[in-house]
Amino acid sequence: MPEPITPRPFRSRGSSLASSNLASEVPAAGVPSGGPGVFYAGIAIVGVLYFTRELLVPLAMAVLLAFVLAPVVKAIRRLGVPRVAAELLGVILAVGVLSGVGALMGRQLADLANELPYYQATITQKLNGLFGGGGGLIGRASEMLQALGENLARRAEPPSAAAPQAGLPPLPVEVREPTPGILTVLQRVVGPLLGPVATTGIVIVFVVFLLLYREDLRDRLIKLMGSRDLQRTTAALNEAASRLSRYFLAQTALNTGFGIGITIGLWAIGIPNPLLWGVIAGLMRFVPFIGGFIAAAFPVLLAIAVDPGWTMLIWVVVLFGLAEPLMGQVFEPLVYGHSTGLSPVAVLLATAFWAWLWGPIGLLLATPLTVGLVVLGRHVDRLEFLDVLLGDRAALEPPEAFYQRALAGDGDGLAEQAELQLRGLPLQAYYDTVALPGLALAQGDATRGALTRSRLDTLRTRVDGLLDDLSEHEDTELPALVTDGPVENPQAEAAEPLPDPVLPPAWQQRGAVLCVAGRGRLDEQATVMLAQVLALKGFGVTALPNEALRDAAPAPEGVQAVILSALDGGSGAASARYTMRRLRRRFPEAALVAGLWGADRDSPVMAALREAGGGVCEARSLRDALQCLVQAVEQEDGGI
Repeated sequence: MPEPITPRPFRSRGSSLASSNLASEVPAAGVPSGGPGVFYAGIAIVGVLYFTRELLVPLAMAVLLAFVLAPVVKAIRRLGVPRVAAELLGVILAVGVLSGVGALMGRQLADLANELPYYQATITQKLNGLFGGGGGLIGRASEMLQALGENLARRAEPPSAAAPQAGLPPLPVEVREPTPGILTVLQRVVGPLLGPVATTGIVIVFVVFLLLYREDLRDRLIKLMGSRDLQRTTAALNEAASRLSRYFLAQTALNTGFGIGITIGLWAIGIPNPLLWGVIAGLMRFVPFIGGFIAAAFPVLLAIAVDPGWTMLIWVVVLFGLAEPLMGQVFEPLVYGHSTGLSPVAVLLATAFWAWLWGPIGLLLATPLTVGLVVLGRHVDRLEFLDVLLGDRAALEPPEAFYQRALAGDGDGLAEQAELQLRGLPLQAYYDTVALPGLALAQGDATRGALTRSRLDTLRTRVDGLLDDLSEHEDTELPALVTDGPVENPQAEAAEPLPDPVLPPAWQQRGAVLCVAGRGRLDEQATVMLAQVLALKGFGVTALPNEALRDAAPAPEGVQAVILSALDGGSGAASARYTMRRLRRRFPEAALVAGLWGADRDSPVMAALREAGGGVCEARSLRDALQCLVQAVEQEDGGI
């Protein structure tokens, strides 16, 4: 009798795959729609954003403030305040808070400017202590540069064109500026303030009108997005607005709390003007990656200038070194989840893009604006490419990722994906929802001739290596899914843990269950997956290639069940029907299972298997095959 498919032992010990921190349940992003016109449209949009930034920056700030104030306005309306009054009250409250904070910051800046001259002696003392005074490195370098500069200045000085006449005293010259008038004084004092004040006024007006005409703007957006499916479009806009409001409000609250904590910490350390640095720290946290470093730079420099020693500097570094990770790794995940919905690369690129486009204000608006674009991309079909480019969801479905990694020869990627999925799924569910559908994709390409022999061999090698690793996998205890009704999601049904059956000794002996591969190019790999799952449940399993049916030797004894294992599309209807008939003739007393993985109930191959004879249990997944065997065991014991 021919040898089994591969000498892969079906053991059940702990897996040694690499770990990953990604979320296995995150759905993959869809395929973006559009054509070459999207690129040119993007170039045009960037140009408009750049040349109209004087108008769009206040508008963007107003939109973000409107999202932040929307929950506040709703809370005020719950108190019985009319809509218009609630919206105006919310804006007045926000303006009052911002004005108060701005006034306090102005006073703190004035105090700091007055105190800076007193810190010069401390800075000089520390520099002398570090570099050895005037005879140290700083002093010698300064003297050298000064001498070099004087030498170059003497060489570059041109000779006097005309020597002054002897005996004549120089003519004194006195320049007097006219006394500035009141208009000149007003221009010098008020002029620099006109720009910020005008921008603030525009933002306030925009916020008021965005809140007052929120429903009208929503209706117009629905019309632009397509009014044929009002239910879907309205639900998408409501969800997007709700998510954005919650996110922006949560981020504002977290950054405010961070600023308050920094203020208290700096006050306890003894840093002057702690409120100023706390407000700056809260604002800088809107800037991803570098915001914390920018916020810490000012207190660090001030600690060097204020404290004759180094204790204050150390405490400031410790404060920021603990506060930033605590905020990012503990409080942010608790408030709005583990992610902003953006990929790390997207956050970095968005920060650079908006900073280049709109300057420093773009740093503050980068993450909120990009989050808004991603949310729109997830709900508007025409903007779906934004979610694919910027979002943190997987661009490929798990079966597609399995196929791509195997096709590229990325064995480590296959192992990481398997380890990730197996944290929340049993081995049977991983094979049913990821590996077998991925093999089916490869089988379809191979049938169409889209895969060369070398690439198919590479894929087989990587999948075989993964199966060798998973032969030592042992399912951990997973909680059962809680459902209110019948399970209609195939993936959720596959993830439902199956209880281990109580098997008679005859079903536990080696060779009690024969798993026979179909004639497809990847059916042998699918058969090994089936054998591993059955072995985990305690069945005595032997995996055989399709050529085993051609052996004229008598059938082995002790066979309780025979399973034909084939991927949908790998074998034709006639071949499947012929194989099942041969199995019936050779194993007349065994239970027969027709395993056609991923097939539809009405597929031609499944219909052909039904024609092969009665008493065949149909299985379209490994879970179905397990249930067929459990039923066979129960029938043998006189159960049902």
